[in-house]
Amino acid sequence: MRDDDADRVLDAEQWRLEVQAVINDVKKHVQDLRVSEQLTSTNQVIYLNLITLEGLRFCVELSAAGFAIVGNRHDDTSNASNERFETPYSLLNFVSPQYRNSFGNALLDKLKELSDKQ
Repeated sequence: MRDDDADRVLDAEQWRLEVQAVINDVKKHVQDLRVSEQLTSTNQVIYLNLITLEGLRFCVELSAAGFAIVGNRHDDTSNASNERFETPYSLLNFVSPQYRNSFGNALLDKLKELSDKQ
């Protein structure tokens, strides 16, 4: 994402749709991903609590600038880093080796399903 996107504001409905799309896209490849009920989300940033397939817990910030791990436990923003990921897939690929396996196996299953239909 571009630097000038970092302060882009989405309305409440756009954020809700964006977050739900992210959760739906990766829910089969994580133990849990949900909006933090403890941290205040705004129309510029939303906080997600993630549990990877390995059982690792993170707090993830989603903004127009992308995804960033901001804490090594739920509802924690004490480890804010400058490392941003453009997609939830690149973030998960970085923190979860089992995500790679899960995602790869899902692709193989879909390819096999398509092949079987022909």
